[in-house]
Amino acid sequence: MNILLSLCLAMLAGLLMTRLVKIFGLPNVTGYIIAGLLIGPFCFNIIPEDFLDGFAIITTAALGFIAFSIGGEFKLEHIKQLGKKVITITVVQALMTVLVVDVVLMIAGIFIPGFDTPMVITLGAIATATAPAATLMVVRQYKAKGIVTSTLLPVVAGDDAIGLVIFSISLAIAKSMAMNEALTFKSAVLIPLLEIILSLVVGAALGLLLSISMKWFKSRANRIILIVAIVFGGVALSQLFKLSSLLTCMMIGAMYANLCKDIEPVMEAYERWTPPLFLLFFVISGAELNIKMIITVGAVGIFYLISRSIGKYTGAYLGSVISKADPNVKKYLGLALLPQAGVAIGMAQVVMLELPLYGESIRTIVLCATLVYELIGPVITKIALTKAGEIPVQLKPEKKTR
Repeated sequence: MNILLSLCLAMLAGLLMTRLVKIFGLPNVTGYIIAGLLIGPFCFNIIPEDFLDGFAIITTAALGFIAFSIGGEFKLEHIKQLGKKVITITVVQALMTVLVVDVVLMIAGIFIPGFDTPMVITLGAIATATAPAATLMVVRQYKAKGIVTSTLLPVVAGDDAIGLVIFSISLAIAKSMAMNEALTFKSAVLIPLLEIILSLVVGAALGLLLSISMKWFKSRANRIILIVAIVFGGVALSQLFKLSSLLTCMMIGAMYANLCKDIEPVMEAYERWTPPLFLLFFVISGAELNIKMIITVGAVGIFYLISRSIGKYTGAYLGSVISKADPNVKKYLGLALLPQAGVAIGMAQVVMLELPLYGESIRTIVLCATLVYELIGPVITKIALTKAGEIPVQLKPEKKTR
C-alpha cells in the first residue's frame, strides 16, 4: 500500500466515522480521532507505523492553516470590545494551571515515588498548552456564536503564546536542576522571548505582504492561492529559523483580518477548502496515539490529567471574576479549554532532546493525556457552548398531517 492509498483510506475512515458519532451527538473531530485510532498501527494496523512519518508534512501544514484561521479572529473591533478581559483571563488561567499542576504533583510526590521535581516543573509548563484545532473545529461545525465563543478563540490563541514562554523558562530551570547546569537570565528568559518576538515579526511581515497582494488579485480563487502560498511560506520560514509556526501563521491571519476590508467572501471560500486538510490532521493525530501507553503512565499521568483540568477551569473562572466578564464566560469558558494536542506534543518532543533523562516519561504522559483530552475535550466544548446558548438548537421538522 502506498502513501496516496493510505491518505484515501484515512479520509474515508474519518468521513464514515462522522456518521456514527453523529448518532451519539458527538463532534466530528472526535470521530476523526477515533477513526485514526482504529486504522492506525496501534489498533488494526491498516496504516503502518512507518507511513506516519510520511504524513508529517500534512500535519505541519494543517497546524499552519489552523493558526491562520484563529488569527483571523483577532479583529481589532472585537479585541477593543473584549479588551483587557481576554488578556486577564488568558494570563490568569495559564498561570493557575501551572500552579495547580506543580503543587498537586509535588504533594503527590511526597507519598508516591516517581514525581521528580524536574519532571513536575516541565509537566506544569506543558499543561498550559491547549489545542486550537479541536476548539476551532467544534466552533465551525456547530456555527457557535456569542460572548463565550468570541472570548474562547482569542484565549486559546494567546494561551499557546504564553505557554511557549512558560515552557521555555520552566525547561531551562528543569535542565539546571537535573544536570547541575548554571541557570542564566539569557537561557531562561531572553532566548524564549526572542523566539516569540521574531515569530510575530515574520508573521506580521508576511501578513502585510498578503494584504498588499490582495489589491492585485480580485478573484476568490486567486486570493485563496495567495493565502495558501503565504501560509506555506510562514511555516517554512518558521522551521528554517526555528521559530513558532503557530505564532507566525496566527499573526499572518491577524494582519490579514485587520488590513483587508472585504475578507468575508474570501474566508467563506477558504473555509470550504480546508475541511479535508483538517480531517486528515485529526485522523493522523489519532493514528499516532498509542493506547497501550495508558498502562505505563501510572499515577503521574492520572494526577496530571486531574490537576490540569482543575487548573484550567479554576484559572478561567478566576480570570473572569477579576475582569468582571459575562456570567456565561465564568461558568463555561474553562470547560472549553480542556483539549490538548499538537502544541503539547511538540513541547514533549523538545523535552526528549533537551532533557533526555525524563523525556520518554514526559512524552508518554503527554501522549496519553492527548488521547483522553482529544476524545472527551471536543465533546465537553460542545456541551459548554450549548449550555451557554451559543450553539443553535436544530429543531426537527414537524411531520405533515393530512
